[in-house]
Amino acid sequence: MGSWASEREVPRGRIYEVFKELQRGVDDGCRGGYWKWQEGDNPSQHGTGKIPPQIGNLLSLEILSLPKCQLIGAIPSVIGNLTSLKVLLFSYNNLTGNIPLQFGNLPKLEELYLAFNRISGIIPPRIFNSSTVRFIMLPVNQLSGYLPSTTDLWLPKLEILELATNKLSGLIPASISNASRLTIISFEDNSFSGYIPIDLGNLRDLQILGVGQNNLASAPSSSELSFLSSLANCKHLRVLEFAINPMISGKLPVSIGNLSVENFVAYGCNIKGSIPGEIGNVSNLIWLDLDNNKLGGSLPTTIGRLKNLQRLSLQGNNLEGFFPAELCNLKSLSYLYFTGNKLVGPIPACLGDLVSLRYLFLGSNKFANSIPSTLTRLTDILELNLCSNCLSGPLPVDIGKWKVITSIDFSKNQLSGEISMSIGDLTVLTYLSLSGNRLQGPIPESFGGLISLQVLDLSRNNFSGIIPKSLEKLLYLEHFNVSFNRLQGEIPNKGSFTNFSIQSFMGNKALCAVPQLQLPLPPCKAISFGKHSRKAIQLVEYILFPIGSIILVLAVILTFSRRGQRNVNLPTAQENFPALAEWRRVSYQELQQATYAFSESKLLGVGSFGSVYQGILSDGLSVAVKVFNLELEGAFKSFDVECEVVRNIRHRNLVKIISSCSNVDFKALVLEFMPSGSLEKWLYSHNHFLDILQRLNIMIDVASALEYLHHGYTTPVIHCDLKPNNILLDEDMVAHLGDFGIAKLLGEHDSTIHTMTLATIGYMAPGNRKFKTLLSYYDD
Repeated sequence: MGSWASEREVPRGRIYEVFKELQRGVDDGCRGGYWKWQEGDNPSQHGTGKIPPQIGNLLSLEILSLPKCQLIGAIPSVIGNLTSLKVLLFSYNNLTGNIPLQFGNLPKLEELYLAFNRISGIIPPRIFNSSTVRFIMLPVNQLSGYLPSTTDLWLPKLEILELATNKLSGLIPASISNASRLTIISFEDNSFSGYIPIDLGNLRDLQILGVGQNNLASAPSSSELSFLSSLANCKHLRVLEFAINPMISGKLPVSIGNLSVENFVAYGCNIKGSIPGEIGNVSNLIWLDLDNNKLGGSLPTTIGRLKNLQRLSLQGNNLEGFFPAELCNLKSLSYLYFTGNKLVGPIPACLGDLVSLRYLFLGSNKFANSIPSTLTRLTDILELNLCSNCLSGPLPVDIGKWKVITSIDFSKNQLSGEISMSIGDLTVLTYLSLSGNRLQGPIPESFGGLISLQVLDLSRNNFSGIIPKSLEKLLYLEHFNVSFNRLQGEIPNKGSFTNFSIQSFMGNKALCAVPQLQLPLPPCKAISFGKHSRKAIQLVEYILFPIGSIILVLAVILTFSRRGQRNVNLPTAQENFPALAEWRRVSYQELQQATYAFSESKLLGVGSFGSVYQGILSDGLSVAVKVFNLELEGAFKSFDVECEVVRNIRHRNLVKIISSCSNVDFKALVLEFMPSGSLEKWLYSHNHFLDILQRLNIMIDVASALEYLHHGYTTPVIHCDLKPNNILLDEDMVAHLGDFGIAKLLGEHDSTIHTMTLATIGYMAPGNRKFKTLLSYYDD
């Protein structure tokens, strides 16, 4: 627990910060050199080490301020002789020993700061009889003993009493209420026992009361936490913290609605019953933390009236019923923790309106139905946990909108469907668990874009296909589990995969591995095909290939018959074919923003003269950006050629150009994005498949594009690099021919063409330099 000066998340006034305000301009820095004490010296300007006994000679000294000076040893008792001393500040050092009893003899002492040392022993009792002391700040030491239970004065001017993180024990004396000016009481992380005194309600100026992590109990005479009713009299109380006191048991009284607190922290107690509806009257409430109690019943809808609430934490209770839609009125909410209850029904779609949410934890409940798509509006969400519920349906399609999310846990539900490719946009995600669902389809290649991922658990689903090689890029991946799916093929053998054991892959019957991974799986070359698989291969070789060849011949014949029937006076391409996508100006800055500074996670592929990236322009248009590597010989010419070729040609089976960006050291083309990827991927990837009809349509599309390039344009165009990787497929699997970087334009008088620019080597018969021959053997 610590003290108010600890690292606890609760936003509370760190009361020892008043050091800076109370030093009266005395420098708190310590400099090198040996102390030479003279009356009138500023002691904070001298070196470090032990405090010399000569300090007791400075009888006129009023302020002794030496924080953060690496002081060691015991505090000299002669400081008790400094009868003019008002402020003593030795915090943040390595002092040991006891607090000298003589401190009780300092008649003018107002402020005592000994925080963050290793001082032990008891607090001198006479200090509590001082009529001048205002601040006593002794947290994070090793002090022990009891607080005096009876005194004559009990510090009538005391304003701050900070004793957190020590070894103090015994009762909290009721006589502490005699210190009527107290504003801060901080007793956390000690061993105090007994009850929280009801008399604390008499401290009308009290602002902070912290008594967490002790052995305190509730009064046995009442079933309610009666001390809360008395604290309603403290109209200035802002922080009330009594967490981790398991013996504090009972119900929250309805008088809780009379509190003026901003932070109510009582996790780890034994609070029972339901949350009173009067909680909605605590209009100043910013932080409500009642984790790990025994609260039951339904959530009061009145919580929705707490307009200032930023943290609502009710984990580990027995709350029941539906999630109140009224909670969607909490527009300032940043932390919502409901894990480990018995809440039912759907997750309200209106949670997507709480755009301030950073942490949403609804795991281990009984929520049903689908994950609301509106949750993707939470674009600043950092952690999202919906595990161990009864959620069904698909993952949100726009999951890629959670750009800054670091942790997602949807495990142990009944989710189904495929994972959206947009998940690859979550570049700061470190933890992803989708285990124990019914998800299916391939593991997306875009997982390679999760460059910060440390934990990936996809176990116990119905994923099929291969484990993408792109996962080898995840350099920080420490835990990986795809066990009990339907995966097949070779396990990636680079990157973090060299460290994973068989537990990551078990339960998949068709996986294989290279020997270097030392996994008890068959080597990929040793996997034999069964009888039915061999028959399938024979079917492809002896039946489908001939059929495909016949179809290809028919497509070519159809193409040339169409050419022969064409009118000599050809209509313009604008009449026969769709127009280009609307031309627009695109700046380098917009392209850089659209592609995340040309991030590797957006890389679609690498060609002969540059790289292609996926991007989204400022108006939401999805594009492919072809960036030319100007360091390569021929890149400038390739850019010029492609601009010349695509400037005027228009056909539905050609990739449309949207814009270009060109200056001295940067050249790029902005093209229409083809979401289905290249034909090469569909022909040679294990987790993609084309049926006969799709193959036929693609052949016709390509033939139609070539027929237009060769005969349908005023100047014939030879592509010169026709291959599956340059045939791109849109969302409807319509083929589009792209990459004209080495294309040739032939005028009417051109009869020959040189082949030195060909990027993809193919067979060309000797002597076939004529244009028509070239078309027959190369593009066609």
